[in-house]
Amino acid sequence: MNLFEAEFEEKQDRRRPLADRVRPRELKDFVGQEHILGKGKILRKAIEEDKISSIILWGPPGTGKTTLAKIIAKRTESNFIAFSAVVSGIADVKKVITDAKKYYDFNGRRTILLIDEIHRFNKAQQDAFLPYVEDGTIILIGATTENPSFEVNSPLLSRAKVFHFRELSDNEIIKIIKRVLKDNEKGLGKYKVKIDQKALDFLAKTANGDARVALNALEAAVLSFKSDKSNTKVINIKTTQDALQKRVLKYDKGADEHYDTISAFIKSLRGSDPDAAIYWLARMIEAGEDPRFIARRILILASEDIGNADPLALQIATAAASAVEFVGFPEAQLNLAQAVTYLATAPKSNASYLAINKALSDVRNKRDDPVPLHLRNATTGLMKQFGYGKDYKYPHSYPSHFIKENYLPENIKGTKYYNPSDQGFEQEIKKRMNKNND
Repeated sequence: MNLFEAEFEEKQDRRRPLADRVRPRELKDFVGQEHILGKGKILRKAIEEDKISSIILWGPPGTGKTTLAKIIAKRTESNFIAFSAVVSGIADVKKVITDAKKYYDFNGRRTILLIDEIHRFNKAQQDAFLPYVEDGTIILIGATTENPSFEVNSPLLSRAKVFHFRELSDNEIIKIIKRVLKDNEKGLGKYKVKIDQKALDFLAKTANGDARVALNALEAAVLSFKSDKSNTKVINIKTTQDALQKRVLKYDKGADEHYDTISAFIKSLRGSDPDAAIYWLARMIEAGEDPRFIARRILILASEDIGNADPLALQIATAAASAVEFVGFPEAQLNLAQAVTYLATAPKSNASYLAINKALSDVRNKRDDPVPLHLRNATTGLMKQFGYGKDYKYPHSYPSHFIKENYLPENIKGTKYYNPSDQGFEQEIKKRMNKNND
């Protein structure tokens, strides 16, 4: 390689995303999946001894499936071919098979074939590999984020061992980030980045076990942040939040009267003032407000501010919304008025509203731990082999059709989201819940 070629390759490398540039090239540098790659494990030994057989790597994105396949490619003496099922068709499949047969006939060595996103291949494409996997001409490595029980043909699946990749832990994500920050060649070491612990923890937590998400966000934060006087890029939690946040769509702020009036209307309903609620309803009707918009807001309030304190409120609001469609205006204003007066005088509770908001907060800010094995349905033999549905307690088999059980992921086990109030029917709900908790 001459100087020009080296410079061109370096420029091309810089264009690649950080997560792709810093993939480990050796097994010793691979982070995570200790349950299948730890010392003494079958898969690790097979890779180290170059005795790999057909395998399916199944797991969430950003956990190292493709990286591991590339490590295998570097270590093996077999012919190695890789392509993606996203962009390859049956013609590519036939060519690979032809080349693999020639290679085997010429020097007796097999071809290791990596198929990324193997679930994208249809039945005919998967069947094309089967005879050659069976006779050993091809060693198949399939990588997929989808359950192979459903996405890989049974004959092909029976001839390959499935290895289940797990989401990376927060500590594993942090380990990867720290390594990348020190890497002067492929990583971000040349930028002299200093990241505080809170930002590091936040980045790891919000990545939800996906190293690619964490590294792409880190790269965005570093490249968009200016160095300080000491030529150091100081990354704090705000910087990482900005790098990870989703775009927020803005709505038109010009129609102030529209939003001010609906706000007054909703607050009057919430405040149990039927007279004020009817007044604001009349204002909107007279102004020509879309009755469907009013009906939608009433439907929302029935659950947000009344909820199970009066379960009938949602039914009445739904009936009013249906009447708007069926009867039409101006007659449907009577149906809206009936619903408004009922909702305004109903007992109030925002317990359901608080419950969903707290749950959404946990979903957005905490790790998305997998569904506990005992809650999963073992619809295939492979899923049963991995412990799906094991030790599930069927409530109807117990007295009062109830048995205490954990139905939450391990990291939020015991969390309480719904706390019924003492208003209306929620008093009865609270009694039921207290009885089950005794």
